[in-house]
Amino acid sequence: MHTNALIHEKSPYLRQHAHNPVDWLPWGQAAFDKARNEDKPIFLSIGYSTCHWCHVMAHESFEDEAVAEVLNRDFVPIKMDREERPDIDRIYMLFVQASTGSGGWPMSVWLTPELKPFFGGTYFPPSGRYGRPGFRDLLLHLAQVWKQERDKVELSGNNVSEQLRSMAATSLATFEPDAELLHSAFRQFERMYDKHQGGFGGAPKFPRPVVLNFLLRYSFQENNPDALAMVTHTLHAMASGGMHDQLGGGFHRYSVDDHWFVPHFEKMLYDQAQLAIAYLETYQATGDEKLAAVARDIFEYVLRDLTSPEGGFYSAEDADSPDPENPSHSGEGSFYIWRKNEIDAVTGADSPFFCKHFGVEAEGNVEVDPHGEFGGRNILFQAQEAALSVGVLQAAQKLLAVRNKRPRPHLDNKILTAWNGLQISALAKGYRVLGDPRYLEAAMRAAKFILAKLYTPGTGQLLRRYCEGDAAVAAFLDDYAFLSNALLDLFEAKPEPWILKFAVDLAQRGLARFEDENAGGFFSTEDGVSDVLMRIKDDYDGAEPSGNSVATDLLLRLAHITGDSTFAEQASHSLRAFAPKLKAQTTIAPQMLVALGRSLHESEQVIIRCKELDDDSQKLEREYTRKFSASAVVLSLSDACAADLQDVAPFLAGLERRGRITIYECRNFACQLPKVIE
Repeated sequence: MHTNALIHEKSPYLRQHAHNPVDWLPWGQAAFDKARNEDKPIFLSIGYSTCHWCHVMAHESFEDEAVAEVLNRDFVPIKMDREERPDIDRIYMLFVQASTGSGGWPMSVWLTPELKPFFGGTYFPPSGRYGRPGFRDLLLHLAQVWKQERDKVELSGNNVSEQLRSMAATSLATFEPDAELLHSAFRQFERMYDKHQGGFGGAPKFPRPVVLNFLLRYSFQENNPDALAMVTHTLHAMASGGMHDQLGGGFHRYSVDDHWFVPHFEKMLYDQAQLAIAYLETYQATGDEKLAAVARDIFEYVLRDLTSPEGGFYSAEDADSPDPENPSHSGEGSFYIWRKNEIDAVTGADSPFFCKHFGVEAEGNVEVDPHGEFGGRNILFQAQEAALSVGVLQAAQKLLAVRNKRPRPHLDNKILTAWNGLQISALAKGYRVLGDPRYLEAAMRAAKFILAKLYTPGTGQLLRRYCEGDAAVAAFLDDYAFLSNALLDLFEAKPEPWILKFAVDLAQRGLARFEDENAGGFFSTEDGVSDVLMRIKDDYDGAEPSGNSVATDLLLRLAHITGDSTFAEQASHSLRAFAPKLKAQTTIAPQMLVALGRSLHESEQVIIRCKELDDDSQKLEREYTRKFSASAVVLSLSDACAADLQDVAPFLAGLERRGRITIYECRNFACQLPKVIE
């Protein structure tokens, strides 16, 4: 069996290609030197381990000896895991989107030895189809162009690089960003909103939780019930559809149709984390217990299937898995779909009720079948709005037990700092809203794991990726921002001084590595990184919020907790840097709009001072956190904790306890007369 250099990598995606006949190299100096020494262009293939079309292209082309022969002879082939190096991925995705009008993975980019792109695309079939050229023919053509028209290729690479720098540049706005940006974004989302099925736009339909996050806050800050209605309808529609795993909990990546029924079956950690928060906060806003139940089942899935023995959270589960009926074939959704006779055999007398509730049909219930995988089978969805009966619940448990004996989808067992930050935030909020101590325990355990395995105290250096005992890859802006934000959420859930101190230190030292002090905002990578064509500022809130959006909102949160105006000034600088883009494309960065909304409204602090945290203080705190607030800081502080916060948060430390419990309700750090409980 052929083995290439990827066999030494830890990334599950890279190791999936370690036995291709292609002589893959990982991204790094050895590959760059080879390209320069042999005077060959680089073929860069970027994907991730749970990417369906990455698997397809691998099977069709990268496992093909004839394709490998051309790649090995005429190019230096490099494989990259986009989840390990999102900075590189963003640069070349910007190029592919600008040059082709679309993007996605697998991403295929041809570079000069100086890492300048000159041709790119996404999936290429082995022979010409879907309007795309055949991959081997394209390789032969580009190899010929490199040899015969080298000057034109290099000139193109230089021009493209300059254009990318221009596209990525930011400058401070000549106007102060104001509420009109929020109103404009709301109007645009209102136009995009699907009044019948929920969500925004048509098929394929993605959850994009950042939109829900913005609209929920906008509804409260601007007293706009329509924004809340859009969020609530969308969350209910998603929960009822096949995109929601009705048996095992959690959400699949997106729906290929417009009504959340037929999913692309991969499950990503970042979706679980953000959607859990959306369901929790909308439950706070509406009191709808169905939304709380969905949040609980997301957490059950994550704690059961995505939590490592050490406490960190794994990255994803694949869409594909061996078909129980044909184990030699790996199919989309095979783990999740059912024939009716299987359900009958497992659930017995409860089957008719189960099938009616979950829309099961004898001949299968899937009409939209993109890959021909679902014939005669059923995707479970909530065909009825009625509550689950005892019999249906028992049937679901029996089916889940049978499903768990099937061959499982591939697990991407990378532990990523940024994505773990999102999940820690979700669990900390889950504990505050739902009161389940398991959530706080899991959040604390994950935070301590990240700080023990991926952080160097002396230098403040954070790493991005941990896998099977190996910590690697210098962290990026989103790692620092998401983790600092998670520590703030954890501090609010469990106010221990070290947590807030760590959040402040990580934000101060971490964000200093990325800040553009002149033009505002933050670069994705540190200065002086040798393998990056250029430093760019990620400003798009897509499946994940951008590092800039979270960093800006984080700075405002820190200002509202600590009272340090320096954080607010940094945030203002960042908002002005991105204001022109927000004005031009109002829906590009909903999470940045969340930060803008926070900056335009008075900060609120509710501080419950007590001798020690006890049942009474926690009960009082729950009264304040029961309802949703767009920006309030609610904290219970013991005497010992308050005393230990003098250096980092003198405002909090200065709120004295009078009597047994004292409640301070404050706006912009100006407090009403305290409520004293003897």
